[in-house]
Amino acid sequence: MLFRVKMFMDKSDTKKIGKIGEDIACQFLIRKGFRILDRNYRKKYGEIDIVAEKSGIVRFVEVKTVSRENIESESKEGYRPEEQVHPKKLRKIASTGAVYVDENNITSDYQIDVIGVLLNTEKRVAKCRLFEGATF
Repeated sequence: MLFRVKMFMDKSDTKKIGKIGEDIACQFLIRKGFRILDRNYRKKYGEIDIVAEKSGIVRFVEVKTVSRENIESESKEGYRPEEQVHPKKLRKIASTGAVYVDENNITSDYQIDVIGVLLNTEKRVAKCRLFEGATF
C-alpha cells in the first residue's frame, strides 16, 4: 500500500522519520479495518508503538521505519526493516503488553504484529508491510 507523506523531512532526522512512520502505520492499519486503541504506551520494561484491535484481537504493533531514496528497489535488494525487530525487542513488547492487558482489563486474545515502513523522503511516499503474529 502506497502512502503520500505530507510533511517535509531531512533524511538524517531519525526521530522525525520514526514518528512519521508510526503515523503512516496507523493510517495503514485503519485502512485495513483496525481500530487504534493507544500509541506510544510506555512502561519501564519497554514501549509499544501502537495498540490496535481487529476482529476481537488486541494487537501490540512494533513499527520499523527506514528512509530510502528508492523504495521500489528495496524488496529486490532483500532489505526489510521489519526483520530488524529482534527476539529481545519482541520479549520487551510481550512484557509491556502483559502490563497493558492487566491495566486495561483485557480478556480477549492478543498478539504482537510488526509493520515495516519504507519511506522515500525525496518523493514523499511510503510503503507498508504488515507481519501478523510475530514470535520470539
